[in-house]
Amino acid sequence: MKALRTPADLRQALESLGRGPIIGFVPTMGAFHDGHVALFRAARQECDVVVASVFVNPSQFSDPADFAAYPRDRSRDEGVAAASGIDLLFVPSVDDMYPPGHATWVDVQGPARGLESDFRPGHFRGVATICAKLFDIVRPDVVFLGQKDAQQVAVIKQLVRDLNLDLAIRVIPTVRAADGLALSSRNVGLSADDRTRALALPRALAAGQAAYLEGRDVVAAARAELAGLEIDYVAVADFEGQPTLAIAARVGATRLIDNVPLEASREPHETPAGDRVVSSKESGHDQQAAFRRT
Repeated sequence: MKALRTPADLRQALESLGRGPIIGFVPTMGAFHDGHVALFRAARQECDVVVASVFVNPSQFSDPADFAAYPRDRSRDEGVAAASGIDLLFVPSVDDMYPPGHATWVDVQGPARGLESDFRPGHFRGVATICAKLFDIVRPDVVFLGQKDAQQVAVIKQLVRDLNLDLAIRVIPTVRAADGLALSSRNVGLSADDRTRALALPRALAAGQAAYLEGRDVVAAARAELAGLEIDYVAVADFEGQPTLAIAARVGATRLIDNVPLEASREPHETPAGDRVVSSKESGHDQQAAFRRT
């Protein structure tokens, strides 16, 4: 694996490959866990060359303290990337991606409205802008994204459609610990007690799915499982015609998000369709949305 620091270096490395190989790309903010590894493996299976990026994007953080606290461990990330079969790891600086005088932004509407945007102003403008820049640098054939960030996936799909970008999007199921908690780089901020309290999120998703199957109020059923947490939202969003129960809540000082596509055929006690469960041993391997709410 080769780690590259500048857009020019990455472009040169990719140009040396010629036009033949299928290039897969996994954009990340680092602090790798098994959810990232699932994306890397999917890309490795489908593509000839796999590029991953590690860039903690300041423009998608509305709170400077949250940006400063976001977990970073570049040397460990490089080791995980190499072990996962990444060919090129792009690790640019803020100045590389936002040079002095930067004044161009991509502002997606549609699926970017509501939910995360209500609580993180400017978040999706930052996401869309950095993705447009990364896609232009890498020129991937296929981009791999995680279902855990369902609204973000919808925003990036909108970006790709609206800008006529010549690439495909693959969405990989959420990876969960054996107890159901979705893997997230932010989980490292949970104390042992907070980690237990955070299990209310997967319980709320299961309760919402059960309510959906039974024709009851999905949002009310999910909210009932979140007592004691600071809730930002519980909502049913429509992402490309797929009703999805989405939750954001704070557990102690850590803000977590999770979601589940609502499906009529799944038993309510089952793991969300397609989601992958890892054992505690595995996960310790170093670890326009239309919506209604109450």
